[in-house]
Amino acid sequence: MEIHLNRVDYMQVGVTSQKTMRLLPALGKKATQKVAIADHDGILTCFGMKKGEAVPVFKTLPGQKIARMDLGGAAGTPQEKIFVCSGSQVRGFTKKGKQFLTFDANLTESINAMHVSGADLFVCASYIYNHYCDCKDQDYYLSGDKINDITCLSSENLTRLIPVLACQDRVLRVLQGSELAYDIEVPGPPSVLEQFNKDGGNNVSTGEEILYGTSDGKIGLVQIGEDSAATKWELDNGKKKGGILCIDTYDIIGDGVNDILVGRDDGTVEVYGFDSASEPTLRFEHVLSESVTSIQGGCVGKESYDEVLTATYTGWVTGLTTEPQKAEVGPGDEVRMSKETQSKVEALRAELEQLQVKVLQGREQYQQTSQSSTAVSAVPVFSINDKFTLCQDDASYSLTLEVQTAIDNLLLQSDVPIDLLDVDKNSAVVSFSECDSEPNGNFLLATYRCQANTTRLELKVRSIEGQYGTLQAYITPRLQPKTCQVRQYQIKPLSLHQRTHSIDQDRPMNRLSLVGQFSFAEIHSWVVFCLPEVPEKTPAGESITFYFHNTFLGTQLEATYCKGEGHFRSDNISTISILSDVLSKEATKRKINLNISYDINDDSVSHTLKMIHPKLEYQLLLARKVQLIDALKELQVHEGNADFLIPEYRNILDDSTNLLEEYKKQPAHLERLYGMITDLFIDKFKFKGQNVKTKVSSLLEILDNYDLNSLLNFFSEV
Repeated sequence: MEIHLNRVDYMQVGVTSQKTMRLLPALGKKATQKVAIADHDGILTCFGMKKGEAVPVFKTLPGQKIARMDLGGAAGTPQEKIFVCSGSQVRGFTKKGKQFLTFDANLTESINAMHVSGADLFVCASYIYNHYCDCKDQDYYLSGDKINDITCLSSENLTRLIPVLACQDRVLRVLQGSELAYDIEVPGPPSVLEQFNKDGGNNVSTGEEILYGTSDGKIGLVQIGEDSAATKWELDNGKKKGGILCIDTYDIIGDGVNDILVGRDDGTVEVYGFDSASEPTLRFEHVLSESVTSIQGGCVGKESYDEVLTATYTGWVTGLTTEPQKAEVGPGDEVRMSKETQSKVEALRAELEQLQVKVLQGREQYQQTSQSSTAVSAVPVFSINDKFTLCQDDASYSLTLEVQTAIDNLLLQSDVPIDLLDVDKNSAVVSFSECDSEPNGNFLLATYRCQANTTRLELKVRSIEGQYGTLQAYITPRLQPKTCQVRQYQIKPLSLHQRTHSIDQDRPMNRLSLVGQFSFAEIHSWVVFCLPEVPEKTPAGESITFYFHNTFLGTQLEATYCKGEGHFRSDNISTISILSDVLSKEATKRKINLNISYDINDDSVSHTLKMIHPKLEYQLLLARKVQLIDALKELQVHEGNADFLIPEYRNILDDSTNLLEEYKKQPAHLERLYGMITDLFIDKFKFKGQNVKTKVSSLLEILDNYDLNSLLNFFSEV
């Protein structure tokens, strides 16, 4: 059963963080609910609907940025007390706006995740978890990686409260007191947690099931027990939609079963219902123009009409309601607006005219004052929401920039060679400038000119492993006077590697060992410099092991290190070579002597070449097909049809649009693979003390007439 929902915009507040909008419990069945929303200006706003208009119930004074919100109350009563956290402080408000709690958690970092359950308060900073009961310290836990969200389960089947942390290293950590009970591996970095079976307006879980959403767009359901957990189902992100920022459960379809409401960072709002086999199925989808930071199911606009309420990054509160849009059909089937809608439109027009007059007056006043000698020009401050993440599917980095006002242009500058890839969602016009890589270290200068109302821009770049540096984005919004903000993103030496939970130990592995007078913190900082997805904080304990896989080739890496010692194993010699060069440089900078030893496995070279083989073969075939397209089209025009061609050539003509599109989406893909094979060739003999750069031209000749056996023979014969 599909559903139809109609969009209604209620009001706009300031820029909002993830999970900072909640619906207060309804006073009666199907009655309208009040909305509480908090923003970066530190203002908590509570409003309700009256005669189709959003009317404030209360509004607090501005203050420090509010990072999270939750509802709480005594067990068994409606959860209508509002809790917000700013910095390391938690404040509580009644539904009428009276502040009844100010609690300072005395954390050195700001709180970024919070959960309230009765008298229990659970807060998390980047790596620290704290549990307070009646504002008294109960439990403390230091996580191995960054904490993104927290929830806590309590039900009749559980003998205790079970806190669950969503951590950046693709793990859900289940705690018992101040100890880790166990952890659950999930298919991506979990960004949000939500209890699955909530008891209507009381928001109390009646089960042990937790929904999670990941920053790469996957959704899953896990059943949590006291000693172990079971994964019920997982939904992959096959259509490459945005990462998940918020989840809620509510019966919007009206079949008596809670549906899953999902908000993504690309503005997509989704409703998943359940089929007869209890498998989630997409029932509704709507795309907003900016990221969805909060989502709730309830009844806001009109009683008896359910809706999906969302809050976006720039503070818009928008409803997708089951209430049908009012329209009157007159003579000749003309659709006319109702009187109520007409009066709303007229009021908005009058308000818009007043605002335009104010803007003109303000601009004139600014021009007059700016000409005086004592005038000081104030630079407008604007907020940017940015994300730079590695996409596993195509081994590229996605750079998402979201600004609270329209973007005028964006300049990208890189001191390291990178390729810009096409993004379908991106409508900005890109132009490239010539740059001198030698004296200035500029490898890329690209300008994106945006359309009038663009507030969100998504780009994709692909880097080359072994070449590292900085990508800089200069963002200029449509503001007067002109101003610009710079964001920097590190391209790491092993930039295409991604954290994983385990590796295949049966592969032929090469080993790099380091011994020297360095501390655990120093070698950890070198690993952070080399590899993505490694926590900045030095791990607890005396040693640590991390596993990685290369998203482009599928090769793997194991890093084990402690004070004075480090061991790195990989089935790709080039990975070992890059690590050896970079770690030596970092140690030299700090004047630390390293004793470096290698254990090279010759079988790993043919293993890596066999992993590259299917990709290389596919790209060579694609390039040959694309080269034939123009000639085949000319023949078709000359002969009047393509019937005389062999089936293979006819297929190329029929599929020419897709082939050209795919080739365009993957610039320099073939050159990239050639480069990897060349590096592998040079690195293999470098470890044997041989310089084979003079034989690279012979290698390229073999690649131009590619055959795997010829290539393997060339590597072994030299």
